[in-house]
Amino acid sequence: MTATRIDVVGIGENSADLVYRLPGLPGANDKMRIVSRQARPGGQVATTLCTCAALGLRAAYVGAFGNDADGASMRATLAGRGVDTTHAPTRSAPNRHALILVDERSGDRIVLWHRDAALAVGPADLPAGLIRRARLVHVDAVDEEAALAAARLARAAGAEVTTDVDSITPLTRELLAAATLPIVAADVPRLLTGERDIEPALRRLAGPSGRICVTLGERGALLLEGGRLHHAPAFPVDVIDTTGAGDVFRGALIAALLRGDDAAAMLRFANAAAALSCTREGAIEGIPTPDEIEELLGRRA
Repeated sequence: MTATRIDVVGIGENSADLVYRLPGLPGANDKMRIVSRQARPGGQVATTLCTCAALGLRAAYVGAFGNDADGASMRATLAGRGVDTTHAPTRSAPNRHALILVDERSGDRIVLWHRDAALAVGPADLPAGLIRRARLVHVDAVDEEAALAAARLARAAGAEVTTDVDSITPLTRELLAAATLPIVAADVPRLLTGERDIEPALRRLAGPSGRICVTLGERGALLLEGGRLHHAPAFPVDVIDTTGAGDVFRGALIAALLRGDDAAAMLRFANAAAALSCTREGAIEGIPTPDEIEELLGRRA
């Protein structure tokens, strides 16, 4: 009997977030009143996979949970949102967690995080059979050797590979080259190439696939494909919390890619999803529904 294909496998981070909303972001030696305090589920790849699942894709998570209450809560959250966690082990360590300070006026935030070394995932931990059955594999740069191994395994099986890269390490270039559609944060192209202008930087980084996407926050996003640079502006919304917006963008972009949208439509769809996530609190809890995204797109048409 042939094993069932899965739409998206994600390898990377999940996080139990403790979110403090503040009148502003603090400086050194500041004392500040706390507006609210809430525990919320998050993490880069976890949020992206939950977005994929919300948009109708079959998604599976590969990463480690801690053996504490946070780890159990994160596993339950992903499973409850339709993400398969059967390939994610539980380790004897506290779950990855973050303290997030949110400016209630602008939605900007500061993220302070901790991840125990016992939560690391290596190439030997990867479920090769699952990855070979995936239409797309999404990786972050938290455990780069595992991410790189997963990307190469997926490419060999003919799958798409997307990334979540927001910092530079010695393996960054290899990871981007292994992807069919690298997705990077705004500063990454300049830091990797030294180019001040974004377009020549992206052209230098596009690699064998000829594609690369960069998220620009309130300036929208760019996607280089087939030698053409596409830009989609961000949707104007009343921002409450930007936590997880980039991860929601990636999940929506993946959904649009797998259904065959063209570059311009992919960017518009992903931007709409990210914008809506900024109008509510939390990363995973801020994920919009397909109907909400289509409604926003219709208002902008």
